[in-house]
Amino acid sequence: MPRQPPLRSLAVETSELDYDLPDDRIAQVPLEPRDSARLLVDRSGGVEHRHVRDLPDLLDAGDVVVVNTTRVLPARLHLVKETGGRAEVLLLEERSDLGEGCWEALVRPGRRLPPGTRLTPVAGAVDLAVVVGRDLGDGRRQVAVTTTGGDARAAIREAGAVPLPPYITVPLADAERYQTTYSDHQRDDSVAAPTAGLHLTPSLLSTLRDRGVETASVELVVGLGTFRPIATDKVEDHAMHRERFRVPEETVSACRAARARGNQVVAVGTTTVRALESVMASGELEGRTELFIRDPYEFQLVDRLLTNFHLPRSSLLVMIEAFAGPRWRDLYALAIAERYRFLSFGDAMLISRRR
Repeated sequence: MPRQPPLRSLAVETSELDYDLPDDRIAQVPLEPRDSARLLVDRSGGVEHRHVRDLPDLLDAGDVVVVNTTRVLPARLHLVKETGGRAEVLLLEERSDLGEGCWEALVRPGRRLPPGTRLTPVAGAVDLAVVVGRDLGDGRRQVAVTTTGGDARAAIREAGAVPLPPYITVPLADAERYQTTYSDHQRDDSVAAPTAGLHLTPSLLSTLRDRGVETASVELVVGLGTFRPIATDKVEDHAMHRERFRVPEETVSACRAARARGNQVVAVGTTTVRALESVMASGELEGRTELFIRDPYEFQLVDRLLTNFHLPRSSLLVMIEAFAGPRWRDLYALAIAERYRFLSFGDAMLISRRR
């Protein structure tokens, strides 16, 4: 497979990826039905204000829509120390290389949880214990998760809560609304949802297929690499954390065939873009990627992108700029002026790769 050529150095100040996001534009609850979310469509002829349910009218027969089927693990554990003090553990990734039952995690309050601290669910509601281990850097800790029942992951699912982003302060009435309708129930490894996919319904996907639009899938396990903000002054100094990806050969073949016949590959979400482009960059169909898509970048598989509106100064916004160019600022300003809903439970945009 072709490999992505090295990026030429382009120093970009992180402050250039800032914009004013009013608090009242941050969506706190998901819309019902899912596909009723608004859709800002950027086309060569101008901007259209549509809804996600209109997607079949915006694509052509022969196009390929690619989704990320990862599922979110209820990875936020509210626990107590043996002394009664409260603690929180956010499980990021199971790490067999650290030992049996070991995970990479974020813990709070970190300074009050030295190695060896044992944590359990409040009131012993679930047979689960978490022992805090060593510092892994970047705020991450090693933790060991055990249960006398033998199925630690089942205990995590029972004890854990959906790890909603901190900017969502309203409790989620139905945890399944933070899952895509097509998520793989056997592979609940992500700690955040591929949020663009939250808009898609089985009916909408069926309509796409009926109109000759092919659907395909990838898996990218959403972790620290996706949601950790950029803390450096220059974008190029930001270090992406590795995330696991898996792309079926038939997905790559479908994308290549679509482009060969003049159709387009439409990625649902930035995580789907990262998975597809990681295949082209590495030549591997699965593995761990630290690909940081930033301007300039030569996209090799993705032509259009269905995506939500992202936080200022985020690596996701960096990808949007690489994909659509500086026009993203005009689109975001328009979305704010037109009172679109932003972030995880917000509205979406359909943008084309700049030529």
